[in-house]
Amino acid sequence: MPDRSPLWPLSLAAATTVTALGAGIAPLRRALHAREGGLRPSEFPGGPEDIWVGQVPGVEAVELPPGLARFACRNNRLAEMALASDGFAEAVAAAVARHGPERVAVVLGTSTAGIEETEQAYSRRDGAGALPASFDYAGSHDLQSLPAYVRARLGLRGPAFAVSTACTSGARSMLEAASLIASGLADAVVAGGVDSLCRLTLHGFASLELLSRGRPTRPCAADRDGISIGEAAGLVLLTRPEHAPPGAPLLLGAGASSDGHHMSSPHPEGLGAVSAMRAALDAAGLTPGEVDYVNLHGTGTRANDAMEDRAVHHMFGDDVPCSSTKGWTGHALGASGAVEAVIAMLCLEDGLVPGCLGVAERDPEFRSAIAIANQARPVRRIASNSFGFGGSNCCLLIGQAA
Repeated sequence: MPDRSPLWPLSLAAATTVTALGAGIAPLRRALHAREGGLRPSEFPGGPEDIWVGQVPGVEAVELPPGLARFACRNNRLAEMALASDGFAEAVAAAVARHGPERVAVVLGTSTAGIEETEQAYSRRDGAGALPASFDYAGSHDLQSLPAYVRARLGLRGPAFAVSTACTSGARSMLEAASLIASGLADAVVAGGVDSLCRLTLHGFASLELLSRGRPTRPCAADRDGISIGEAAGLVLLTRPEHAPPGAPLLLGAGASSDGHHMSSPHPEGLGAVSAMRAALDAAGLTPGEVDYVNLHGTGTRANDAMEDRAVHHMFGDDVPCSSTKGWTGHALGASGAVEAVIAMLCLEDGLVPGCLGVAERDPEFRSAIAIANQARPVRRIASNSFGFGGSNCCLLIGQAA
């Protein structure tokens, strides 16, 4: 067995999520067990036709706290919904009471930030083409808007920064958060990711011909035809185990790589993905045989799913069950790795392997153990994969305390 890095493990002392299934972990848990997804035909204004999306209900009506109005945008409203769910803000307040506000950091991933706010501002240009005077770029569109809002909202004074590595952002934030704790710059970190629907993203993926048409995404299916974009927030509070509630799940290790194969296509043999998974196993001091379930990045495109199958089979063979949960939430881009980390926590607690949703027949060329029905079985360690444009790869290993 490889030697475990002194950086790990860390405790996932608190967690929350907001997805198309609703605010908080409870609706996500119910949907996973009932196999009821949150994707619906898109009614997002100005978006492409004939697609399904994972749109969060009620986000438009969310009010930010007094004094933080400059941060108003769809992305930060999603973040506010998460902060108000699952007792998350209260858990952070307890960490502040223990360590002090200057010792609690914020590291959050996003790819869209407040682009949708800029889109709305652009539609309200005056006769000279100028944006409205009320538009606050730094408070909304800027990537740093998200961690700045969360830091201000929670009254924190530790380091705060954004991670934007495409669809690995939410997972990669946890690796960066762990580095802050290991370096002594923080004792606890609010990490995760938030990404929201916007016209740029929807039309951008449509122009690449990567969106599933006429029905929801079907990762790993023989007839899969693309992605369903979702929006979501996933937040965790990372601390050292001695500062977490008894029995809190652990981030056992994490690994990342950048293969730089292509701007938008994965390496066909998944070399970067293999490297990230191997690095995560080495960090956790685990062998592939000690992993009980692999939560795939599983976007539903022909190329991504085929690449990941090759990479996962190379690492884990055909004995470890694996599946994608994006049939429930859609692909939440920079938030996906964080949301799927929360899903991994639920799978640990409930002894659940959630089979890919809406798949009648798995791709017959796949060699890994793709699950297309829910399985009730002991799950103690989970590998959660995230891959992104530009060759960015990240793997989190989440497990229970020994």
